[in-house]
Amino acid sequence: MQLSVIILNYNVRYFLEQCVLSVKKALEGVDGEIIVIDNDSKDDSCEMMRRQFPNVKLIENKANLGFPKGNNIAVAEAKGEYICILNPDTVVAEDTFSKIIAVHEAHSSKIGIIGCKLIDGTGNFLPECKRGVPTPWVAFTKIFGLYKVFPNSIFFNRYYAQHIHENESGEVDILVGAFMVMKRDLYLNVGGFDEDCFMYSDDIDLSYMIKNLGKTNYYYHETNVIHYKGESTVRDGTYMKRFQEAMQFFYGKHFKKSFIFDLMMKIGSFAFSLMKKNQQKNKIKQIDEYIFFSKSKTLLNLPKPIKVIASFERFKRDNNKNIEIVFDTDSFSYKEIIEFMIENKSKKITFKNYFSNSNYIIGSNNSNDRGEVIILK
Repeated sequence: MQLSVIILNYNVRYFLEQCVLSVKKALEGVDGEIIVIDNDSKDDSCEMMRRQFPNVKLIENKANLGFPKGNNIAVAEAKGEYICILNPDTVVAEDTFSKIIAVHEAHSSKIGIIGCKLIDGTGNFLPECKRGVPTPWVAFTKIFGLYKVFPNSIFFNRYYAQHIHENESGEVDILVGAFMVMKRDLYLNVGGFDEDCFMYSDDIDLSYMIKNLGKTNYYYHETNVIHYKGESTVRDGTYMKRFQEAMQFFYGKHFKKSFIFDLMMKIGSFAFSLMKKNQQKNKIKQIDEYIFFSKSKTLLNLPKPIKVIASFERFKRDNNKNIEIVFDTDSFSYKEIIEFMIENKSKKITFKNYFSNSNYIIGSNNSNDRGEVIILK
C-alpha cells in the first residue's frame, strides 16, 4: 500500500465527516487507506463513522490520550509506505496526495517531511504551515512581532520561514501537524511523536528530530488544503497551561539548561499562549445575502435571501454587502472550491460548504475562532 491517511478526532463530528469525504476523493487513483482514531469523543463522531464510512478503519480510544499517543497508535496499525498525519478540521484537494507523493519520490533520499500550503476558512494563507526552529531568539522575534517589522531580514523572519514566499516551494525547518506526509519507516525510526508532550509542540519536536537526521523538511506550495484551526480546542486556562507546558517541553528536550534561559522561556511561553488565547474573539458577522453555487435545483432554508449561481464565472463581487458563499460539494470539486476561495478572499465574504446527504453547511469565518455548523431543516 502506498499511503495511510491518519486522522485523529476529538469532538468534531461534522468537520470529521467533511474531512473524510475530501480524503476519499483525493485517494482515488492512489493505493491508500484512511484510519480514524477517536480520542473518546462525547459527540456522535464514532457512530457517524460506522454508519457513513463502514470501510474506514476506526480506532476508538476510551480516554483522551493526547495528540502524540493517539497518532502513534494509528501509525502502528498503518499499512502504507507513506503516512499522512491530518487534522479532522481540514479539507484536502483532489490532487493533494498524488502531487505530494510524486515530489517525495522524486527526492526520496533527501526528503523528511513534506507539508503544503494551508489556508483558513476565509481563503487566507496560514503562515504557520512553514516555520523555523523556535530558538530563544526566534521565539523572541515572534512574541514581540519583530518578524512583521523586518520581514526581509534573516535575523528577524525565521519564525514563519519568510525567506520562502507562500507561493514558492523550498526547504524549511518545521512543518505543522495539521498536514504532514512522510515515510512510515522514518516516522518509526525517530519514535514517532513524543508521548511526553500532550499536544501543541509535538509537530515542532518531530520536525526537529527528522531535521537532525540530516533530512530535508519541504514546504510544497502547488496544492492547497483548508485548515479551519482550533475546532477541538477552546482557548481557555487549560489551553494556556498546556501550551506553556508544550513549549517548555521542547526547549527542555533540545536546548541547554540555564536559569536565564528557563526564565525567559517561561515568560515568553506565557506571553505567547496569552496572545493566542486573546486572538479567539468568536465574533458574529451579519450576513446581508447568501450566494449558493450549485448546478442542481436544491433550495436551502437559510434566513436571508439566496441567489443561486451555477458557475463561478458568473460571480460578481458586491463590496457593499456582507456575503456568505455556500458551495454545493456535489456540483464542484474541492480543488475548485479552494481555488475560488483564494482568488476571492475578502473581509466582506465568508465561505461555507454544503453537504446534501447530511443536509448541513459548515465553515469558519475566522482562523482564530471556532467554526460554524448549520443543520438545515
